[in-house]
Parts: sequence; structure tokens; C-alpha cells
Amino acid sequence: QVQLVESGGGLVQAGGTLRLSCVPSGRFFSFYAVGWFRQAPGKEREFVARISGSRVRTDYVDSVKGRFTISRDNAKNTVYLQMNSLKPEDTAVYYCASTNDYERLNTIEGVRYWGKGTLVTVSS
Repeated sequence: QVQLVESGGGLVQAGGTLRLSCVPSGRFFSFYAVGWFRQAPGKEREFVARISGSRVRTDYVDSVKGRFTISRDNAKNTVYLQMNSLKPEDTAVYYCASTNDYERLNTIEGVRYWGKGTLVTVSS
């Protein structure tokens, strides 16, 4: 089994920044793709960003392009989501997700492992 633990959420004003971290453990391999999803109150969980094991490939939902950056440090076994220029509509619980197939990591059905989530609240 793989465990994913998120941290870094909190309350921030619009225009501010946060950096989320995800630390995998268990039977996790560095070639696994890792991504972030989010779920706002009353809405469905949605894909935010993903990164391949090799770090060569990244992908973002249109609403965060140019503001969020996903990265990973395999030496530290940590995946980051740097969030800049935050907007109230970014308020959500952010979940770290992983699977062994990067191509499938932009849909809920493609996720094999989930973290428990970290809450991000952006005030206007």
C-alpha cells in the first residue's frame, strides 16, 4: 500500500501564496506519477495538476495555469504545489493523488492512491 500525507494548507488572503507538500510512503516508487485534485464545498472533486515520475511532464487545469506550479524532489521524496495569486475560487480541500500511469492521473477514476487532504481557504 501507498500512503500520501499532505501539508501546507491554511487561510490566506486573495493574491497571496501557499505551498502544499505531499510525502508518499509505503510501497511508493519514484516512477509513480503524482498529482493534485481539489474539492470545493458543494462541488465535485476536480483535477488540478500532475507530474510524471521523471519530472519531465507536467499538466494543469486551465484555471490554474500561470499561477500554480507542481514540482517534485525525489531525493526528499516530496511533491510540491506552489500556489501563487490565489483567488477565493481556489478555496477547497486539496488532495494528493498518485498512480503508476501518468496518462490516467487527470481523472478521479485514474487515481490509485489518495491522501486525506489539506484545506486551503482564500479570503476576499
